[in-house]
Amino acid sequence: MISVTPLYAGLIGLLFVFLSARVVVVRREKQVSIGDGDQSELSKRIRVQGNCAEYAPLALILMGMAELQGAPHWVVHLLGLMLLGGRILHPIGLGATPQKMNARIVGMVLTFLMIIIAALANIGHALF
Repeated sequence: MISVTPLYAGLIGLLFVFLSARVVVVRREKQVSIGDGDQSELSKRIRVQGNCAEYAPLALILMGMAELQGAPHWVVHLLGLMLLGGRILHPIGLGATPQKMNARIVGMVLTFLMIIIAALANIGHALF
């Protein structure tokens, strides 16, 4: 049974809804139903939301699998905090005008490291 991953899945889910709501607000303001209507702010918000949608599911699957394979709770929490921190920092950096490159970079590094560590842990456990 898993008990740690659902916490981070829930938090990432709330973050995704927040990022999605930010897209909806600009769509309504600018009356853009499909695409970005050549609105730079809308384009940026769509990209921020999309980036979360691209990375979070795989990361959560890897984290859940690591937990199911018996990873210690502190390791799963560390992975979850890395993912959550990365997914919060990245949109702060990417969504700012001008972009806050340090936040964006740290966010991606945390996310990539989390995915790499969880992937290697899953591979290692499966092989040994």
